[in-house]
Amino acid sequence: MKILVFGKTGQLARALRGNGDERLTIISLNRDQCDLAHLDRIEFAIAREDPDAVINAAAYTAVDKAEGEPALAMALNGTAPAAISAACKQAGLPLVHVSTDYVFDGLKTEPYGESDPVAPQSVYGRSKAAGEDAVLGSGANAAIIRTSWVYSAQGSNFVRTMLSLAATRDEISVIADQVGRPTWASDLARACLAAAQALAAREKNASGVFHYSGAGDATWADFAEAIFAEAAKRGLPSARVRPVTTAEYPTAAKRPPNSRLDTRKIEQVLGVPVRPWRDALALCMDEIAAHPA
Repeated sequence: MKILVFGKTGQLARALRGNGDERLTIISLNRDQCDLAHLDRIEFAIAREDPDAVINAAAYTAVDKAEGEPALAMALNGTAPAAISAACKQAGLPLVHVSTDYVFDGLKTEPYGESDPVAPQSVYGRSKAAGEDAVLGSGANAAIIRTSWVYSAQGSNFVRTMLSLAATRDEISVIADQVGRPTWASDLARACLAAAQALAAREKNASGVFHYSGAGDATWADFAEAIFAEAAKRGLPSARVRPVTTAEYPTAAKRPPNSRLDTRKIEQVLGVPVRPWRDALALCMDEIAAHPA
């Protein structure tokens, strides 16, 4: 099976390439190979690569910066997915599109299910919600996977940020009143590939919206403490965590106070296992320790 991935340098795209083998060919395209701001190139890229399925792992993810660049965020997160899904519909190809917990307002007290109404509170969230609407309205054989708090051994993410800060600080202030479920990019990649294969096989109920994240709840402060505990075991930079409130750490974009996603549907329908986030973090930290640079 040959899968075309839009995106090449992001956490998920890298993790997807790491899952290729003799049975699964992963072709990922960077901006130079297919700039999603130029919609006419999307259909051409799909025709040129002739894949069996498409995964859209490309997105504008600078959450705070998006507040000052709404048009660019919408172009990459809303308009481009519309063009990708239209091209997949025309070519008869299955599509997996990755979305986010930011489509919710975070005011629900329980984990969010796939059918809960969206109510994005930021430019980033609104642009991702627009992308979801476009994919669902395209008529393509598509699955949307919403995820949260994604991290990996490479790239820009919370784990790498904490380790970088710990290299020069003894104490780090971390928000303790936002709760979510950290997600290792490698696990998310396997969920996306499982969805692509289920769509290609026309399995029952494989299309639609799914949620995928690590198992178990955490605040950002909990996550940071776990990172430093794992780092200390491996001789990596570690620091004390000072819990703070969202009000003490204002940001340009409003974050959902509750980002927990209910993952039962993807487990039951697609048979995708959900790993406890602490177990996944330990594996990620092993990878970082092996390649610290």
